Amino acid sequence: AAMAARLSLLPSRRCLCDDPVQIRVAGLQPQQAVTLRASLLDESGELFQAHALYRAGSSGELDLSRSPALGGSYLGVEPMGLLWALQSKTPYKRLAKRNVLTPFCVDLEVYEGHGDMSRLLGKCTNERWFLGEGVKRISVREGRLRATLFLPPGPGPFPGLIDLYGSGGGLIEYRASLLASRGFVTLALAYMSFEDIPAMPEVLELSYFEEAVNFLRKQQQVKDTGIGVLGLSKGGDLALSMATFLPGIKAAVSISGSSFNSFIPLKGDGFTLPVHPYDLGRMKICDESGLVDFSDVLHDHMDPATWDCRIPVEKSLAKFLFLSGLDDMNWKSDLYCRDAAQRLQQHGRQVEFYSYPGAGHLLEPPYLPLCKVSIHRVLGMFVHWGGQWREHAKAQEDAWRRIQVFFWQHL
Repeated sequence: AAMAARLSLLPSRRCLCDDPVQIRVAGLQPQQAVTLRASLLDESGELFQAHALYRAGSSGELDLSRSPALGGSYLGVEPMGLLWALQSKTPYKRLAKRNVLTPFCVDLEVYEGHGDMSRLLGKCTNERWFLGEGVKRISVREGRLRATLFLPPGPGPFPGLIDLYGSGGGLIEYRASLLASRGFVTLALAYMSFEDIPAMPEVLELSYFEEAVNFLRKQQQVKDTGIGVLGLSKGGDLALSMATFLPGIKAAVSISGSSFNSFIPLKGDGFTLPVHPYDLGRMKICDESGLVDFSDVLHDHMDPATWDCRIPVEKSLAKFLFLSGLDDMNWKSDLYCRDAAQRLQQHGRQVEFYSYPGAGHLLEPPYLPLCKVSIHRVLGMFVHWGGQWREHAKAQEDAWRRIQVFFWQHL
């Protein structure tokens, strides 16, 4: 039978993953009750879904940027709710993109009525890409470097960024590829648990990160005004350390990071930054689920006994942006960000600092759904990341905008 309704996506069915789309349905009955559903199969075959109940307007049209959801995965006017509310059928899965050369395909369907989804009225697919038109992806295995370079189209020169993920390790490319799609030459850099890099290195060498900076600076398309670095979680404190100890870093962004060197000693030229002391005896395990809450394992950062592992950011001439979620259940990123921001302000340094109510630890590019709990690849435990769905989604949109504005401004 011919489909009764037309689902359309504006401006186009194809977009970048950090682009919003306008979802519209036409050809319904006036005031008709319908259910919209989004489905996404990730690369491992895991199904993520969200649904919401709507009622068509008097002309039989539905526009998600104006019509409120009356129930389902979210409530109210949420133009991108069907995407940010995606949840896996299997609990504790994180939606992450491994291969950035293919899109995430989100199937959108509209069904008759509220509840039973037996009569399909219309459908379409949103292709959400991680690599913009003409962006080049180049694998880097030069010296010790284990990285991927993303080059925007054209001769440039473009600002250069180094992108670091957290202690789960691996070579994570999807944020770097999106940043390159927005006009930054971006180097996604692995530093643990990848190829010949051990899962838990005994020490991280500052010279390895310096090699990455030098590699990026000598790329022809990179502006010679200095390099930016951004990191999430453990990558956040590494970004601060790079901006503090390495020449040539002009701007650093820490997302859910720490102002202390965490988990692995950092070996510089003639000094080693020790690890923020912790006690795994203070981790809490929720019995029935086996979930782990790490938020109390680190020693009190106000205790001077912990100060030799502080990153002396106040010695840096770089500009800093700190972003954290107030519902971070992994560690007290808001407190650590405040600690660094205070020290910078006391030394007359420029610093930007935003903390988001209801946002968790894993602040990702926008429209990627919240991951409250997932397995930590290195620890092999299920870790509680925190976050409330709607608040976290809003925080990701705002943070992504601020990150780009910050780097354009200072690079």
